[in-house]
This record gives sequence, C-alpha cells and structure tokens, in this order.
Amino acid sequence: MTDPTTPDATPDATPDATPDATPDATPDATPDAPPSADQVKLALRKVKDPELNLNIIDLGLVYAVTMDGADVNIEMTLTSPGCPAGPQIMGDIERAVKALPGVGAVNLNLVWEPFWTPDKIEPRVRAYMGL
Repeated sequence: MTDPTTPDATPDATPDATPDATPDATPDATPDAPPSADQVKLALRKVKDPELNLNIIDLGLVYAVTMDGADVNIEMTLTSPGCPAGPQIMGDIERAVKALPGVGAVNLNLVWEPFWTPDKIEPRVRAYMGL
C-alpha cells in the first residue's frame, strides 16, 4: 500500500522548465536583404522594348548588373541613340527593380560603346526572328 502522505516519486511536470527557443525565421531570410544580380536580371526580363515586344535581357540591351550593397547598378544601351522608347524603357527598368525587396538606389548608366547591333540579341530569339 502507498502512504498518501508520501510525495509521489515521479513529478507530473518538471518545475522551471524553459520552453524551446525556436526562432521564427532564419537569419538569412531577412526581408531587407538586397537581391542578387541574377534576381535583378530576372526582374529585368519583365521590361520589354515596346517597339519590338521583346524583353531587354534577350535583346542584349543590358550589358552589366552589379550590386553595391542594396544599390543596383545597371549598364545598358538602347537599340539606337534616338530610340523613341528610351525614356519608357528606362522608367520601366527603375520601376521593375525598385519593386524588388531590399533594393536601395537604382543607378542606370546608359552607354553607347559597344554600340548595340542585332548580333547582341540572344541566339535563340535571333533564330526565332529569322536573323
């Protein structure tokens, strides 16, 4: 028989137990982390030359994308110095890149060397166009 005045040898709960410390998010998953250059290029695929209806990456208009912390630097050209769609394309670039989380400033550097030619179009797109 068990003596009712003797405390049970196995307690129901451990006193002063600390809850598991499980973080809600990993340190790498911060919403303010700047995007990679590849993520920026992916966003730039949504920007089209309105005259050709092709994205500026496949057209070969973007020469370089570099990151400086959260700032995005884009070196690009247009199909010609007098391209009437130039301001629209550059505005669309800025909007597309700024929509990415973690982006600071967007710096567009419009260059004319090397001059754009149809040879800069992505080969598969050039073949599709019959060039």
